Amino acid sequence: MQNHQISLKDATSVKHKLAETMPFNVRMFRGQLSKKDYLSYLQQQLAIFETIENIGIPHENLKRVANVQLDINELIQEGHSPSDILNSTIEYQHHLKNKNYDEILPHIYLNYLALAYGGQMIKKNVPSTGKMYDFDNLQDAVATIRAVQKDDWADEVNVGFDFLIRIFEELDHTKI
Repeated sequence: MQNHQISLKDATSVKHKLAETMPFNVRMFRGQLSKKDYLSYLQQQLAIFETIENIGIPHENLKRVANVQLDINELIQEGHSPSDILNSTIEYQHHLKNKNYDEILPHIYLNYLALAYGGQMIKKNVPSTGKMYDFDNLQDAVATIRAVQKDDWADEVNVGFDFLIRIFEELDHTKI
């Protein structure tokens, strides 16, 4: 008997493409974000990573909180003021806080692999040194996610994409 389950990548490809093509994300990829807009994005990322890392991650080299904070501090030291955590980010945090370690893994797959892959292309275009995208021994860190990855995460990864899409929409509407 063959398993005909759709792969995680295929089952999340529509939402992945939508997230990639959100106007805020496109501007970030093109290097068109102001430092203020990027600072707001980093603050949302910090809130998400803090929530996930409080629950647990499969490898120490995945930790992002300290690196994101370095980018935030860099922009604050340049005179940019932090803004509020967005409602969509707070809603995503609430969703994540109700998860145990096994249930948070799809969100680790989504958020950390995004930085490990797409983030490496974005890094050269962000208005900071991009410490958030720097991983120690990236291949080992990614391998720890791949080792536990399951196709049946698709529904939860798509829920995560829905939250990220709403965050990108809200970031775009709070442009300064």
